[in-house]
Amino acid sequence: MKLLFDQNISHKIVAQLKDIFQDCSQVRLEGLENYSDISIWEYAKQHNFSIVTVDADFYDISTLKGHPPKIIWLRVGNTSTSNLKKTIEEHNNSIHEFHNSKLCAELSCLEIL
Repeated sequence: MKLLFDQNISHKIVAQLKDIFQDCSQVRLEGLENYSDISIWEYAKQHNFSIVTVDADFYDISTLKGHPPKIIWLRVGNTSTSNLKKTIEEHNNSIHEFHNSKLCAELSCLEIL
């Protein structure tokens, strides 16, 4: 599973999560820093990424356009990279199921509270 962290999440999280999500990246690392959400959306779609975000923008796009890409919306507020890492690790199974399960095939957004 390929995860693309949006620009509101530090690029440092990628190295911290490589053991769980080997194919994760961040918009800065992909050369997309300060690109529009739509451009990031299209890039993720073309390169088979699911987008991980902390804001509603990509959820709004998924409501209009559907998926792919799938959206993982971390609704944890403004928090540190270490707290985001912990949240993602705690929800590792849910994230994998959301991405891989046939039961979740029609879902475009996973909200993690």
